[in-house]
Amino acid sequence: MPTALPQLDRLFLTDSGLETDLIYNHGIDLPYFAAFTLAGTQDGCAALEAYYRRHLEIARAAGTGFILETPTWRASADWGERLGLDGVALDALVRQTAALLHRLRSAYQSTALPIVISGCIGPRGDGYVPASVTSIDAAQAYHAVQIASFVAAGIDLLTALTMTTVEEAVGILRAAAPYAVPVVISFTLETDGRLPSGATLGEAISAADAATNGQAAYFMVNCAHPSHFEPAIDDGAPWLQRLRGLRANASRCSHAELDAMTTLDAGDPAALASDYAALRQRLPQLSVLGGCCGTDARHVAAIAAACAGPRERA
Repeated sequence: MPTALPQLDRLFLTDSGLETDLIYNHGIDLPYFAAFTLAGTQDGCAALEAYYRRHLEIARAAGTGFILETPTWRASADWGERLGLDGVALDALVRQTAALLHRLRSAYQSTALPIVISGCIGPRGDGYVPASVTSIDAAQAYHAVQIASFVAAGIDLLTALTMTTVEEAVGILRAAAPYAVPVVISFTLETDGRLPSGATLGEAISAADAATNGQAAYFMVNCAHPSHFEPAIDDGAPWLQRLRGLRANASRCSHAELDAMTTLDAGDPAALASDYAALRQRLPQLSVLGGCCGTDARHVAAIAAACAGPRERA
């Protein structure tokens, strides 16, 4: 397992609910939540840059590190086809998003603010519906194309967000295996603390590790409220030490309820931050904190205030 990742040694923040923030708070149209397409226009690049700068300023003020996540959750072949983009266009946009993050890192990085650039991989299908996910072999072949683009773009890390099944997670890990790049797997959970596939979080992490000889750098949970995550905690279980990050939703609603909404449920940033702090009391190894659907820079700022300790503020 890779060990040279600075976020394993100190608190790192990452960004929030990119797509919901841009759509609901900034009035930007994002068909299929495909934020990566913004990199193709001057105005779109400006919107992405402003979004990341808001979060980088929070990390700088809090004294934490920061993970810059590419806006590429939908930048894979099946979603590209829906958007009228072929493989050449997808590759170009992936590289453009990475180039934007490299420029931001050059502008912000310091000894006090270490920055890691992560290539974001999303699910092949709907992030809430496991039936749309294929076998390990099919997932490996599918995601290998995007992973090659990320590696060529010089990213430091790959992060697969909103994984609903072990099979797709394992396929991504195997697709990345030929490259010397760390991979993070982030599972999503339903209100009962289980993956949409029905597996418990502990079962999913243990199975992914068993299938890949512990290849993942670490695991995360995203797109679930902390109240959904808490039932999955089995205090003292060995797999918990593999869990290092959390990107929670602002809303306590289920995935089905969120899908049916026409307005944004932004929750309460202070209450969400309090939930994060309580989880870190139980799981002090949680060192990567950000947000997911419904969250924005306000939520990340509240999380930083609640979770950044004296070492970060010194």
